[in-house]
Amino acid sequence: MVRNFLFGLFSILILLYSCAGDYSPKPRSYFKIDLPEKKYQLYTSDCPYSFDFPVYAQILPDKDREAKPCWIDVHYPQFNGRIHLSYQSFSSREQFDQLVEDARTFAFKHTVKATAIDEAMISYPEKKVYGIYYSIDGNTASSVQFFLTDSTKNYLRGALYFNEQPRLDSIQPVLDFIKKDIDHMIKTFKWK
Repeated sequence: MVRNFLFGLFSILILLYSCAGDYSPKPRSYFKIDLPEKKYQLYTSDCPYSFDFPVYAQILPDKDREAKPCWIDVHYPQFNGRIHLSYQSFSSREQFDQLVEDARTFAFKHTVKATAIDEAMISYPEKKVYGIYYSIDGNTASSVQFFLTDSTKNYLRGALYFNEQPRLDSIQPVLDFIKKDIDHMIKTFKWK
């Protein structure tokens, strides 16, 4: 009994002593991300388009069973992310309008988690490259989506995904970094 009393008293003294110091919890932190130097190389294939992509990324064919020819991923292994690119040709105004509406629908599916969705027109008439760029803010599965077309027969849709739970505060530096790559890709994009 005396033993239990002394043990209890000792425990209380240790608890009081440990609470006497000035303590504040450390804020949650994330790993430091080393971003590579921006360098680009040309992507060209049998597909009817070409563009510059980063040397620190890989072009991989889409392995999905529903994938069509010329569907590829610009894979960022060090960031656990990818830009999914899906190409489709069209032969009528109705098909074109449906592809544009599909791109809009895919972008606005993120409305539930998005804090904002901004649209920007893409227009490079000298290369016959037109489209819309969707910047999606918030903790969404895809922060950037876009489509490019020559408005006569070719259409390419792109979407950026990370294989992580979407937490904007932790991926923001990488997102800003990859957005610059997407901008460069769009500026250098050409139809064959």
